[in-house]
Amino acid sequence: MATIDLRRIHTLSTEEARKRAEELAKSLEEKLGLVWHWEGDRLVFEAPGGAARGTKGAVQVTKDEVCVEINLPFLHRMLKGKVESKVREKLDRLL
Repeated sequence: MATIDLRRIHTLSTEEARKRAEELAKSLEEKLGLVWHWEGDRLVFEAPGGAARGTKGAVQVTKDEVCVEINLPFLHRMLKGKVESKVREKLDRLL
């Protein structure tokens, strides 16, 4: 079960929603050193090092919904509220 699970309904084309999911991933890559790749309609990411080390997750893009799942390592779970708030803000701006 994900530590953070956010869902957003969208009216974008699947292609545009994928582009915006990539924008989110690129932003996290720059800020936290996450590495990411696509597995079908699922953008998978993880942080092999840096401040977010051990964090893993995915962004699932469907024709009408974007779902973000983030698994925080035990020592980062005290930051769950802050991380969830930042991701929620970014999703609201992108979608």
